[in-house]
Amino acid sequence: MSHSAEPVATTRSALAATLKIPMQRVLALAVFLCGWLHADTVLVLGFFNHSQSKNLDWIGESIAETLHDSLASEGLLVLDREDRMEAYRRLSMRPGAELTHASIIRVGESLDASRVIYGFYELLPAETPGSQSRGSLRITARILDLKQTRQGPVFGELGALEDLAALEVHLSWQSLEQLEGERAPAEQEFLKARPPVRIDAVENYVRGLLAISPEQRQRFFMQAARLDAHYSQPCFAMGKSFWEKKDYKTAAGWLARVTRSDPHYLEAQFFLGLCRYYDGDFAGAEQSFQLVAASVPLNEVFNNLGAAEQRRNNFPAAITSFEKALEGDSSDPDYQFNVGLAHWRAGQYTQATESFRAALDRNPNDSEATLMLGRALKAQGPRPAEPRLDDRVRLKLNYEEAAYRQLQAELKK
Repeated sequence: MSHSAEPVATTRSALAATLKIPMQRVLALAVFLCGWLHADTVLVLGFFNHSQSKNLDWIGESIAETLHDSLASEGLLVLDREDRMEAYRRLSMRPGAELTHASIIRVGESLDASRVIYGFYELLPAETPGSQSRGSLRITARILDLKQTRQGPVFGELGALEDLAALEVHLSWQSLEQLEGERAPAEQEFLKARPPVRIDAVENYVRGLLAISPEQRQRFFMQAARLDAHYSQPCFAMGKSFWEKKDYKTAAGWLARVTRSDPHYLEAQFFLGLCRYYDGDFAGAEQSFQLVAASVPLNEVFNNLGAAEQRRNNFPAAITSFEKALEGDSSDPDYQFNVGLAHWRAGQYTQATESFRAALDRNPNDSEATLMLGRALKAQGPRPAEPRLDDRVRLKLNYEEAAYRQLQAELKK
């Protein structure tokens, strides 16, 4: 199949036309069209260490992380650190090593990036002898436009090493201004939304990202959060760590601390909703999923919202939410099953029968759907003293915000 400009334009027109149907169905269509979508993406490389100290290697990753998070929180499509690491692996490049101009282009092209932000930093000695300052940090950056094969102007920051976080945020604003032009937010507004973070907290967070073992990562993240209570990024990392351990109460406490300016905010709310659900806080789970659904109308979000609503015995709302998920992907037997379960709990046995049959059409080996179909056919509701059947509702644990953002960007072209 050709990937020329003509099919891409045709695909965009077709997708735009489908906006008359629910967005989650457009997202389902995008799965089949992903090879044609080429929304502009930004790749931020780790900055190269030109100082004389290997102990400052972590700063290059810190600059890249701040740039990534700041740009992503403003709605730009920015490739994750994991994508960059995978590209290095495929191209047999050592992470942290300084890349040639040709290698920078290779990494960017391998990830289909439109623009690459890269640069270096150096440490200058303190100007005042005997000063408590560890010296001044000079950061130099450039943006390479791979589409236009054009190198942007040099820009950068200079300030005390102790003010690293503030330097990184201002560098992020300069980058955003170059990338977005007049669409970039006002400088003071941008800086106000991102208060400075203690340098020792930043160092611990980045060393956590670079750590190999889960135990080391958690120790560094915990220390980063302890050193600066308002530092959002380690809170998200800690929350996901405890989520993976199925310690839902502890995970919820960390995820609730993720701030709105953090690009992981909606993802944090999604997993916060799941943690609350598993911990029996269905009202809190409903609140989290509603917040995410308002910004990212994904099938899995509506499905989980319906589950929380059903556990609160709000069956009309649950049916509506489950049906929105089903509209996005009618082939998913879990969505069919959940619609059937909500109708069954509401005493609507005819509709429940139709949904359970649809679930079995898609998965004939679904023993639960077979059981519930039998109950619906006999118009048998919950029996006295019967264990709650709400636990049979099927949650979704995947979260595909990146795919949604990419499709949004493509449709705006």
